[in-house]
Amino acid sequence: MPGVEERIEQLRSEIEQHNYRYYVLSTPLISDVEFDRLMQQLIDLEAQHPELITPTSPTQRVGSDRNPSFVSVRHSVPMLSLSNTYNYDEVREFWHRLHSGNGSLTLDCELKFDGLSIAVVYLNGELSQAITRGDGIEGDDVTNNIRTIRSIPLRLLGENIPPRVEVRGEILLPYDEFERINSQRLAEGKDPFANPRNAASGTLKQLDTSVVSERRLDAFFYYLLVNGLDIDSHAERLHLAKSWGIKVSDYSAQCSTLEDIYAFIDHWDTARRSLPFATDGIVLKVDSLALQQTIGFTAKGPRWAIAYKYQPERASTQLIDVSYQVGRTGIITPVANLAPILISGTVVRRATLHNADFILSLDLHQKDYVYVEKGGEIIPKIAGVDKSLRQSDALPIVFPSTCPDCGTTLIKAEGEVGYFCPNKLGCPMQIKGSIEHYTQRKAADITIGPETIDALYSRGFVKSICDLYRLTADDILSLDGFKECATGNLLGSIEQSKSRPFPAILFGLGIRYVGENVAKILTRTFNSIETLMEASQEELQTIDGIGERIAESIVSFFADERNQKIIAALKEFGVTLSNPVEEGISEAISRPLEGKSIVISGTFSQHTRDEYTQIIEQLGGKKVSSISQKTSFILAGEDMGPSKREKALSLGIPLLSEDEFLALVDLPNTK
Repeated sequence: MPGVEERIEQLRSEIEQHNYRYYVLSTPLISDVEFDRLMQQLIDLEAQHPELITPTSPTQRVGSDRNPSFVSVRHSVPMLSLSNTYNYDEVREFWHRLHSGNGSLTLDCELKFDGLSIAVVYLNGELSQAITRGDGIEGDDVTNNIRTIRSIPLRLLGENIPPRVEVRGEILLPYDEFERINSQRLAEGKDPFANPRNAASGTLKQLDTSVVSERRLDAFFYYLLVNGLDIDSHAERLHLAKSWGIKVSDYSAQCSTLEDIYAFIDHWDTARRSLPFATDGIVLKVDSLALQQTIGFTAKGPRWAIAYKYQPERASTQLIDVSYQVGRTGIITPVANLAPILISGTVVRRATLHNADFILSLDLHQKDYVYVEKGGEIIPKIAGVDKSLRQSDALPIVFPSTCPDCGTTLIKAEGEVGYFCPNKLGCPMQIKGSIEHYTQRKAADITIGPETIDALYSRGFVKSICDLYRLTADDILSLDGFKECATGNLLGSIEQSKSRPFPAILFGLGIRYVGENVAKILTRTFNSIETLMEASQEELQTIDGIGERIAESIVSFFADERNQKIIAALKEFGVTLSNPVEEGISEAISRPLEGKSIVISGTFSQHTRDEYTQIIEQLGGKKVSSISQKTSFILAGEDMGPSKREKALSLGIPLLSEDEFLALVDLPNTK
């Protein structure tokens, strides 16, 4: 099928070029709609010819549901740390030390990104391995997660690519994505990430690559490691890497005088605040690689490079008062309301105080003057208290013992720092928050805003998520701004939500610690809400990814009679609370594929590949994408790729036809 293969390769090449222009050069040539159309053509062709799918195809960036645990890998060349400097005097000392005996030289000045260091290896132009910095000698293999980052090419561009190319750089989380993730974590009752760097690090260590893909990490590379490359200039090497499709920083300059270096540092001390990602300094390095080797290294890092670290901007202002927010899961978050103060170009009026322990650690009193910093250049935080300005009669700030919204006594769970209100079904803020959570796109996907939910709650129409399904046209028309068209759209959206998948509805129930991915894990094991409700804590904890805290929360949720009534009502309204069961598969069926790793290859006549994946997971198996010695067998359809077949035979892995597989799992054969 040369025509199909050529078209697939043409689409891949075209998509890669557009990815490069969009994510690396920031100069897109086509609209998002046109790009999506190209991608859909490739997806459709690969679905028709799965034997032609390759690991480097742009369609493989989304990531699978599961990954094996990370393994430790030794770096080809140690990833050393840079010495830090914090003032111009230390920069001057570094400059003069380099010039001693070395004559005139050029330094490359580059922005220092506040992210996670990474080494990415390409073999014969294809992404082969990605390793975190680790201890500098060994790091974690995070290749599968790196494949999901769209600014990192799966294949290098151009010709005459060296057999082995290694690039080193920084994985970043843009500010917008950082705020989105933290908002979602707070909605799920989880602690927010402290800063974008922590969020990037936590994301890259996820075992679920679909989570990594959803979080839209970014990357910049600042070092090219290629043996035998006849280019001495570091800057020229980066220019070459850029021509291969590697995203390198344009926030750099070559400086030959100390004054030029100072000017670069001064410029970016202000300009970096408008960038969409976190930076914390400037890296200064000798441009000549030959001279780098002459200058040499210490035990910890190179003598030919240093990092100049910017001090976070700090300002003092007065605390007006402390308010307390009640989240959807009942978590109480204290917020400092401040006299307005200008920091890093923005006016700050509020800053989080995190929790009761943080307030105690500050020894915060009423009307105190506090030091405010921008955490990660974006999140205002209280960094300290100026006790010299404290009023003599000022009383300490005391965290409330009861919920500020409903008056219920607060609880502090063992092993946690935050207090929460346990009155989940009676606390107005939690009720409205739970309805908002249920209606979001990844849950029931009902098109309704928080203002409408607040209005429906205030009028007594909606007091729980199941009340959404009791709404009438008259109820909605009684709200301000609602006409017949908008009312019909809302009622239609509510009706459509009944057919949302079981994992989405389970996530929407708002069980504490049960986020979107935990809901998917649970519904792979439990095909219906009834079987999940009957599960014991011990049974839940046997599931990979479900720990004691999550299991305890699930059991507690379903033990509450009020939650049982809500679930019963949802069932009466026809909301999906079970997985679609294939004909012949009962919910009580045994799990004959328990512990087996199965590769699906080729095309099939009785079920689609996605349906076979679901059957395998329902019966306890695990669908894997690549063949290894750990593969139990291959479900081999028509047009199975010859390379896969050859590899399976060489490893002695059984090939089961579609008929043989259906007989193995005792499912009906419609032939």
